[in-house]
Amino acid sequence: MLSIFVGNLAFKVRGRQLAELFEPYGAIESIRIVKDRNTGRGKGFGFVDMKAVAARKAIAELDGTEFFGRILKVGEANAQKNE
Repeated sequence: MLSIFVGNLAFKVRGRQLAELFEPYGAIESIRIVKDRNTGRGKGFGFVDMKAVAARKAIAELDGTEFFGRILKVGEANAQKNE
């Protein structure tokens, strides 16, 4: 299992829309869009958990693509901690 960081999300993006973007690459274990506790509004990033092979393919193909008018930053979530 690999956790994918998805950054620069439009604030109106919901989990179902993110699922539709990632489903062509393989089965999704979970999706979490980070929201402000007080307002419930998305903070512009989230995480998608998938099997490693599918996740790496999704990262390679989706990083830098446009989604809801924004250029996505897609990468391994744990890679940011290890740098």
